[in-house]
Amino acid sequence: MIPKLLKEIPDPPKELFVLGELPADEFPKIAIVGTRKATDYGKRMAKEMAFGLTRQGFVIVSGLAVGIDTASHEGCLEAGGRTVAVLACGLDKIYPAQNENLAKRILVAHGAIISEYPEGTPAYKNNFLTRNRLISGLGVATIIIEAPLRSGSISTAGHAAEQGREVLVVPGPAGHRNFAGSHRLIRDGARLIESVNDVLEDLGLKNLAPTDNNQALPKNLASFELDIFEAIKKSGRPLSVDKLQELTKLEPRMISQAISRLLIESLVKEEGGGYVV
Repeated sequence: MIPKLLKEIPDPPKELFVLGELPADEFPKIAIVGTRKATDYGKRMAKEMAFGLTRQGFVIVSGLAVGIDTASHEGCLEAGGRTVAVLACGLDKIYPAQNENLAKRILVAHGAIISEYPEGTPAYKNNFLTRNRLISGLGVATIIIEAPLRSGSISTAGHAAEQGREVLVVPGPAGHRNFAGSHRLIRDGARLIESVNDVLEDLGLKNLAPTDNNQALPKNLASFELDIFEAIKKSGRPLSVDKLQELTKLEPRMISQAISRLLIESLVKEEGGGYVV
């Protein structure tokens, strides 16, 4: 099944091959990409950005390459989230081979490795440029962490712009060749970001949601977690997972994830076979 956002791009894939569990459309996705020859600063920023956005409820999409892609996938996994790796070859062979262990970790964490190419298709050079439209197409926005002037990340940013998606760029040191493409994107109108809060602001997502009694909820609750909280609060009686699914139309996995988070934050409690505020 082709995800809804991918169906909307100018050149959608005819079919997708999937290893693992491709998160449903209800899970918001965001792409994080950058150069393979990344600096320590770039890898740290990629990991921190992926970690923070995962805690906000995002699924992280990247390309499994070494450098920024690897750091992005790892940041998501360290935050306990689900990540999607888009390959430029058939799924019978993980590319690059040195990331086979990372690929296994992605699958164990209920993420996905996907490709539009059938088994036996090598990682031809041109496949990567074509693949990049899927990375940007899966997400509501694309974050460029570290990109030279000529790089696949610039290609991904171009696809994102053509698809009507936001292009968000982390700046680097002035004059550094690894950030020359990043800075050109900013000069051409991409949004400059330095933190997860910048991403949320640029995407029009609320950072803080007050309750009716003026108690402030945690800043990093995801939108589906807020939906679950509000459903429980409005009910005034214990709600089971089945009832929450009926009310919110969310997947059981999302509801369980939200309940776990709300219990940890002491925002809800178990009572009478369900959950109450």
